This record gives sequence, structure tokens and C-alpha cells, in this order.
Amino acid sequence: MKLTVDGLEYVAKPDQSLLDIIREMGLVSQKLSADPLVAKLAGEIFTLNYVPVRQKDVQPVRTSIRRAMEASGGKVQLIRYSDPAGKDAYVRTAQFVLFLAIRNLWPKAQAKMNCTVGAGLYIEVENAEDFDALRLKEEVKRIVAEDIPLRRQAVSTQEALDYYVATGQDDKARLLQWRDAKRFEWYVHGDFHEYYYGEMAPSTGYLRVWDIVSAKGGFMFIFPDDQNPDRVADYHEMPHYFGVFSEGKRWGKLMECETVADLNELVRTGRIRELIRVNEALHERKYAQVADMVCQRGAKAVMLAGPSSSGKTTSGNRLATQLRASGKKPILMSLDDYYIDRDLIPVGPDGKQDFEHINTLETDLFARHLQALFAGEEVELPSFNFKKGCREWLGHKLRLHKDSVIIVEGLHALNPVLLPKELDASLVFKLYVSPLLALNLDDHNRIPTSYLRLLRRIVRDYESRGTSVQRTMDMWNSVRQGEKKWIFPYQENADMIFNSSTLYELAVLKKHIFPLLTAVGPEDACYDDVRGIVKILNYVLEADVDDEIPPTSLVREFIGGNSFYRK
Repeated sequence: MKLTVDGLEYVAKPDQSLLDIIREMGLVSQKLSADPLVAKLAGEIFTLNYVPVRQKDVQPVRTSIRRAMEASGGKVQLIRYSDPAGKDAYVRTAQFVLFLAIRNLWPKAQAKMNCTVGAGLYIEVENAEDFDALRLKEEVKRIVAEDIPLRRQAVSTQEALDYYVATGQDDKARLLQWRDAKRFEWYVHGDFHEYYYGEMAPSTGYLRVWDIVSAKGGFMFIFPDDQNPDRVADYHEMPHYFGVFSEGKRWGKLMECETVADLNELVRTGRIRELIRVNEALHERKYAQVADMVCQRGAKAVMLAGPSSSGKTTSGNRLATQLRASGKKPILMSLDDYYIDRDLIPVGPDGKQDFEHINTLETDLFARHLQALFAGEEVELPSFNFKKGCREWLGHKLRLHKDSVIIVEGLHALNPVLLPKELDASLVFKLYVSPLLALNLDDHNRIPTSYLRLLRRIVRDYESRGTSVQRTMDMWNSVRQGEKKWIFPYQENADMIFNSSTLYELAVLKKHIFPLLTAVGPEDACYDDVRGIVKILNYVLEADVDDEIPPTSLVREFIGGNSFYRK
């Protein structure tokens, strides 16, 4: 069969894998930055161990082409680490190697995926009194050098369930009980069985760039540098962020909702309603704490930042309510009103305008306005007309009074360029809002915090803006790149990090989002990404409990019915 691999033609022989093909074509270099990790065929991601034409498919009269190859017309796109799908495959490969190494050295240990901290992935290790990160590092090196092939094996779901019950892996067994599909695929090496929700590299030898450092209660696995994947990324501790995420983990344990199986059980028994009440009460208490901290400091402004779909708008309004209860007069301001006109935004090297860049804001104007307001002067504030794509002056004037507190909300609110250098730092309280979801599928499969934000955004964009799933997904990678560059570097500088996630919302969001996701077809460019979301949501039991969610809830910002949006 004739293939087109990254624009180069090649005639594939029966039983040749994609890996065999790219090796023959000279597309393997032993450098992570250059080597393909997976491949895309007709919108789907495949392992490089995939065989385009099998010998058993070759008939005397015609060749039976496999479905994906037929759909792609023989076009194969190779995916490297610089592509999000490539990095995801690399991370899954690392997980397989890490958990295999831990099992080899400490058979009775319980290792749990925890959270990503900057360029590192934190993994807890329990029941291993002599755990040593240096020993683990040497074992990982050995497994990488062994270059173990990573090929999936198909079994029945019942067979996998029986195996995990027999080996005492209750977290996996409980999750599989909620799986409807009869077929299950896992990776096997000897008596070690693992599964992940997506493709991995062809073998363990592809895990070339990494490091392991010791951390309290476990270790930190350090990823390659995003800008230069041939070197290990610089790792910086983030105690503020890590502390907030750990607090979320503790609350999950307290509320008996640490995994999706726990959440499903709460939905099944109706106890999710109690979970909603407790979650909302925790949020309200946190907003009250922030208001108290602002008042105690005597701050005149709260700079409220966070990545997309974190719940910044609702957070600003709920904080304003708490400040009013403390005798203050809060004033809500949006950094969006300081956007420069759309036709003035420069085009980047890719030919597109970068709407996430800090230079889309007139930072000097905002800094002058803030300084004037703090000096007691009256300032006319701009308004940005999104339909026209330009700034307008509508006579909106503001002067601060004795009890006034400005709440400035925006993606870039923690960027130091927004604050005049001579400003008294004590007058500004920095608040970072992000949904740090402390809910795992099981001990070895976490749900990334960005996943919850993406679900929120898809639902909100569709419900309130009429935006299709395809359009939202098309913008998501650009949004994520902007966050890494302009938002995440400043989160550790916040006076407080507010965890805006709720343990119950996956079950609530599923009702709103699942029909939208399953309507996306193989012809759509985002099909593989959507399939990844669906794979996770297939394990989540839907909850019809919207009536229990208060009108001021962060979740209401995305599913509708938020009282702060009522005119």
C-alpha cells in the first residue's frame, strides 16, 4: 500500500509497523526533539507499533486496508514531543516505567499519582519504609535501557476486573465495575499489567530525557523542557500551589470522594447532594477568609487572576459580597476593558494574532489609572466593545472613597507590569483562582486540572455563546500555550491561591456535555482529543442534581443560572 508519511511517499509491506517504516525512511535520530512518538491517521492518534497492512488481510484478489488507513487515504502525520499529543504519549510512557520500577523495588508499596507542579509530576509512595529516590532513578534507567516494547493486549473487562481483584488493586477494580464496554486493553510486561487512556511511545527506550528528585512523601518526576525537549526542564518548588492542592486532597479524603468510583457511589446513593452542600460551604468560607485578609491588610485593590474557565467572574462577585458584609464598598473592574483595538494586535510568526499576549492590554494606561485612583483622583474608565473590537469611552468615571476596594479581574491580573513601581505593595492583595481538581480515576490515572477547565469552557461556550465543540477545541491549544507563558509563572506570587474546583461537578457537567462530545465525528480535527475526554466520562455516573446547586455557585457560571449574570 502506498503511504504518504509527513509528505514523503512510501510503499508499505504487509506486517510492517509504522516504526519499521519510519526507520527505513531514516526518520529516527535518537533525539527526543526530532523522533516521532505517535502518529495521526484521519484525526486519530495511533501507536507507532500500528501495522497499516497485515499479512492476513492480503487476499489473492485484493488487499483489505485497515479502517484508519482507508479513512486517511494513506496519509500519516508523525507526532513529536512538541505536539501536545506527543507530550501526552511521553508522559504515559513515563508513568508505565515509574510504576513498573516501584513494583520491582517495593512490591508492597502503594504509589499514587498526585499533581503536576510546574515541570514536575509529584507521585506519592506509601508502605515503602526504605523508599529511596536514587534507587528508583537507577531502576528507571535500567528499564529504559532494556527498551521494553509497549504493545496493548485486548482482554475482556471481566478478566481485567478479576485480575485487579486478585492482586489487591481495589482502586482499579472499583473503577472497572462502572465500565459498560466488554472489551478492555492493557499493557503487559511479565506479571505487570497497566492501562492508560491514550497511546504511549513504542518502547521504554523512548524515555530519554527526565530526572527524579526526592520530595516529601514520594518523589518528583521532571519532564523535558517544552522549548528544548533534549534537555531536562528547570524545576522550581511551588510550596504555595502544592499546599493548596494537598488541602484539596485532604478534603476529598474527608468527604469520601478521592476517585471517580467514590463519586459514582455518592451519585448512586443520592449522597452527592450532601457533597454539593459541603463543597459550596467550603467555598463560601474561603471567600470570607479572603475578605478578612483584604480588610486586615487595608488593601485598596484585589488583583484577581487565573487561567481560562477558572471561575474568575463568579469569584469576583462572591468576594464582593463578602466585602460588603465586612462594611466595604467593592467595585468590580475588568482588565478586558484595557484591551487595545483588535486591528492593532500584531500578527505572530504563525500568521495569527495572539490574543493571550500581555501586549494585548494597554498596561501603561491601567497602571496610571490605578495610581491616580489610589491618590484620590477621579478617573474615566474605558469600556471594550467586543462586537466592534475596539475600546470606547462612555463617560464611566470612578473615584475611590474611604471604604472602597477595587476588584480587578483578568487573565493577566498578577503580571507585575500592571502595577506602578512606586505603588505601596501593601495596598494590593493578589488572588489566584484555579480549579485544582483533586480527583483521580484510580491511583495511577489522574484527571489533569486543565481537563476540568476544558469541560467547563466547552459547556459555557455552547450554552451561552453558541460556540461548537470543534471551535472551542480548536482554540484550546493556543489558550494553553498563552497560560503557560503569561499566567502560570506568576501564580506562586499570589497572597492566596483559591481552589475553585468542586468534587461533584464532573457528574453534573456530563449531562450537559456528553451529547455534544459524542456528536463529534472522525472527520473533525479534534476527534482524537474528544475521544480522550469521552473515555474518561464513560466511567462517570451522570447526576441530575442541578436543583441542588446554589445560584451563586462557581459551577453555575458554566451550566447557567448564575444569579450574578441576571440583569
